[in-house]
Amino acid sequence: MVKLTKIYTRTGDEGMTGLSDFSRTRKTDPRIEAYADVDEANSAIGVAVSLARNEFDHETLQLLSQIQNDLFDLGADLSNPLNEHYEYEPLRVDAVWVDALEEAIDHYNAGLSKLDSFILPGGSGLAAGLHLARTVVRRAERATWHAIETYGTEPAKKGHNDGGVNLLAAKYLNRLSDLLFVLARYANIKHGGDVKWVPAANRRERPEHPTRTE
Repeated sequence: MVKLTKIYTRTGDEGMTGLSDFSRTRKTDPRIEAYADVDEANSAIGVAVSLARNEFDHETLQLLSQIQNDLFDLGADLSNPLNEHYEYEPLRVDAVWVDALEEAIDHYNAGLSKLDSFILPGGSGLAAGLHLARTVVRRAERATWHAIETYGTEPAKKGHNDGGVNLLAAKYLNRLSDLLFVLARYANIKHGGDVKWVPAANRRERPEHPTRTE
């Protein structure tokens, strides 16, 4: 059980912060950027959930609630470098989480019309919120790949503090962005369907100048 007895600690005032293995690192560390983006993605989904209460059925709301919990676990995963030995078993994203997202994508996508155009991130307020969450999740995925490129995916050897990043975290975020795209389309079914992109819709003909008469 997590107990937060004090909100500010002043331990980060020099630009340093702690990882879950109690090591210290810069706040600009790719790991920190990755799980900070995951936190932002979770917050964006939270906004969408607040808009979804009168729009989505109980099953879909439960799915989004599960995803928010998953993202907290995923953040804990990113904050704990891979190691060969742990004093306590850490939270890690599992392959079954990715499988569950793929099943959800297939389930909701089955009831949608086939896409014949790119779509704009809009429509209902809920759909717009889900699209916004999708883009933040995409950024979190990119940040996670940056951390993977920096630290690799191998566990640290005993006595070393250079553990890698769980590859499944990046895979989960990739599938989640796809699911949020599908759910945004699903949210728009009752609001006129997809808002389609019209290439060069902002193109305007130059106005004709009136002929000057003397």
